[in-house]
Amino acid sequence: MGAVPSPQSPPFSKYRWLRLLTYVLVVYVALGIALAGAEELSHSYGFTGAVALSSTLLQATAVVLALWRPVPAWALSLVVAITTAMLARPKLDSPQLPSPNWPWSTPVLLAHVVVLLLLALRVRPRGTLAAFGATALTTAAVEGGIGAQRYSATGLDALALFAVAAVIGTLLRGRSVARTQLVQQTTITAEERARRTLLEERSRIARELHDVVAHHMSVISIQAQVAPHLVENPSQELKENLDGIRNNALEALTELRRVLGVLRSENPDEAEAVEDSPGLPAPGTGPAPHAPQPNLARLDALLENTRAAGVDVVKAEEGDPRGYSPGVELSAYRIVQEALSNVLRHAPGAKVHVDISHLPGGIYLSITNTRPSRPVQPSPGSGHGLLGMRERAAMLGGRLEAKPAGHGGFVVTAFLPRGGAPEPAEPASPSPP
Repeated sequence: MGAVPSPQSPPFSKYRWLRLLTYVLVVYVALGIALAGAEELSHSYGFTGAVALSSTLLQATAVVLALWRPVPAWALSLVVAITTAMLARPKLDSPQLPSPNWPWSTPVLLAHVVVLLLLALRVRPRGTLAAFGATALTTAAVEGGIGAQRYSATGLDALALFAVAAVIGTLLRGRSVARTQLVQQTTITAEERARRTLLEERSRIARELHDVVAHHMSVISIQAQVAPHLVENPSQELKENLDGIRNNALEALTELRRVLGVLRSENPDEAEAVEDSPGLPAPGTGPAPHAPQPNLARLDALLENTRAAGVDVVKAEEGDPRGYSPGVELSAYRIVQEALSNVLRHAPGAKVHVDISHLPGGIYLSITNTRPSRPVQPSPGSGHGLLGMRERAAMLGGRLEAKPAGHGGFVVTAFLPRGGAPEPAEPASPSPP
């Protein structure tokens, strides 16, 4: 009955209303066995009202107990059934009784069927088989071994009903377990796919930034080598320091090339996607690019290619586009590229408005598309383009937001700091003594 079902909860415990319905039905069956069964035992076996009611009440208790403790409930039901049969055995010699059902009377039989069904729903098949086997052996020992006179044998009929209840419960339990495992495996697979896509996107970003970092390290190395020739009579200490700077830069370039070798695709001969195409290759695929990385100057070519693909794109730009680091320009280009690629895949026939604002603190991008004018076809993409855009913005200390726009459209906004690094947090003001 709790909000979070435990291993001891009844079947179908995921749905509270179904659990309540299960309780009501089981309690109703138990009451029917207790009240109607007592009258039948009195008539069939000649029990007194107290003995008959006590027997059926114990069977009803076993039925209700099976909701939480199926194994003890099964044991209680079997013990009560055998006890009832043994108490009725001496009375079966009387000619006044009309050959009653024995050793399983109707109320006792119904109670044990319900208990076995609930047990099969809750325990493993081996436990269900053991319970059924113990019931069958006990029935054979009482009916075939001990026996009685003037009765209608119910052992075979009872075992057939017990077998049906055990099989149905086992099949339902197996189906429930299989569905639970499938849901768990699907959840794990989705989480692993998202984690793998994140790592592949980060690897792709690292490969693209290789040229940017390598360029700066090469410039440092060359400047350190040329600097002594720009100074008249440089000191030995200056030469040594500059040589150290140059050597460190060269070592950094060597290590950078090693890291790039690890990040390269497993298929280096794979054709690189057209650089200015709005459709990006899958994250982590394709070799490391050999052409210069794109920048803001190539956005117009990207927009022209998008228009050639049938998309109505309007661009609006404000401010001075100079003063950005190469990493900021590369990330801004990729964000616009991925946003346009998403429009092609998920909003065919939509109109796109690209707003670029060059602010003192950085660049602000806004890519807005209207609702699609044609049916959306299933996309073969990985579905994680937004993840890559957020990674690029977070890497530079910026922010990115993607959300539905009015009238069925979609908008992607991003802000990238001009320097390409997060702004340092302001130090907390010291508290007065």
